[in-house]
Amino acid sequence: MDILSRKEKFMFNFRTDLAAERREIYRTANKLENEINGIESEEQQIDENIKVDRVKITNEEGEKAIGKPKGVYVTIDIKNLKIVGEEEIQKSADTVADELRKIVDSHVDKNGEILVVGLGNIYVTPDALGPKVINDIEVTRHMIKYLPQYVKEGARNVSAISPGVLGTTGIETVEILKGIVENTHPKLLIVIDALASRSIERISSTVQISDTGIVPGAGVGNTRKEISQNTLGIPVVAIGIPTVVETAVLVNDSLDLFITKLQDEAKSNDYLNQLKEEDNYEEIKEALVPQDYNLIVTPKEIDGLIDNMSKIVAKGINQAI
Repeated sequence: MDILSRKEKFMFNFRTDLAAERREIYRTANKLENEINGIESEEQQIDENIKVDRVKITNEEGEKAIGKPKGVYVTIDIKNLKIVGEEEIQKSADTVADELRKIVDSHVDKNGEILVVGLGNIYVTPDALGPKVINDIEVTRHMIKYLPQYVKEGARNVSAISPGVLGTTGIETVEILKGIVENTHPKLLIVIDALASRSIERISSTVQISDTGIVPGAGVGNTRKEISQNTLGIPVVAIGIPTVVETAVLVNDSLDLFITKLQDEAKSNDYLNQLKEEDNYEEIKEALVPQDYNLIVTPKEIDGLIDNMSKIVAKGINQAI
């Protein structure tokens, strides 16, 4: 395979749901020092453990480059999530709330009704994030309707649902949500889902917030019908956390670590330097796929990571809305 055809294939097979990762992959593959045309970006370091990347896709050229629709994508990276305490969880939730509030306020007024939707399968830990978050959302719709005397004046109308997955309901999630939207008339949806990443270190330690909706299963090649303003008629804000990577990603990242070790031991040569500079994902994947070895993998600490992330996201949503 020549270099050009490798790049063309690589650019359109990102195998990640994160806009920030797609942007970096595209820039690396095309050796770009400047920003991609049609994309604006900024980075903010909140503290030693929390970093925020904001990516805005402004036109069709930006859309085509990284395969994401025009809109705002905020990526919050949180280090050391395996060992965080309540103070660190609250600080992370504050950051999520600040970024989410800005996006929500740009699409709906302070009194606009909001429906929070937790996608995923509660019985599959890497896919259980959405349903777990829903359990901790402070819903008010029933209180406002039936017990208004107990509701603080000016409280926003909030409802929540975890619709399950196609394999257990037999119904596409967007079909369920259309019925709910038509009957309850929310002004905006917040959808939470597990994502796929192209980086081991981002597993259950990154939050992406976007205002362009979501295509469930897209990151792992199990694409379902999109949940967006195009399909539901109201703005859809998506909150996603990567919980899995492919084996090819794992091998590629491990190869980089191995080469770094050899270089640190002064065993490097021109070949190893060249190998590390390239992204070997496609070659590794081509070796694994014919044997059905390109598995979707998740870390052994996934239970604790999902618990921490669900707390961060639920607190962030409650504070923001």
